[in-house]
Amino acid sequence: MPRISSFYGIVIYMHWNEAHHARPHFHARYAGESASVAVDGAVIAGRLPRRALTLVAEWASQHRDELEANWERARREEALEPIDPLP
Repeated sequence: MPRISSFYGIVIYMHWNEAHHARPHFHARYAGESASVAVDGAVIAGRLPRRALTLVAEWASQHRDELEANWERARREEALEPIDPLP
């Protein structure tokens, strides 16, 4: 799964071919926990600690267009673009 960003110990990955939640989303991992998160920041599956989830949602809101563009790239099986981390 391609890594597209990393910040504050949170690592963000994306790939698209998942039948159980095929809407545009990414995966966030932190401290041994992981969640599938829609590009609007809503958790689809899994869980993250509250503070990590708050940071992930903030990051997603700042980069929604880039996330959607990467989702389309992934659907076309093209290389994904890295996305800037939170400052």
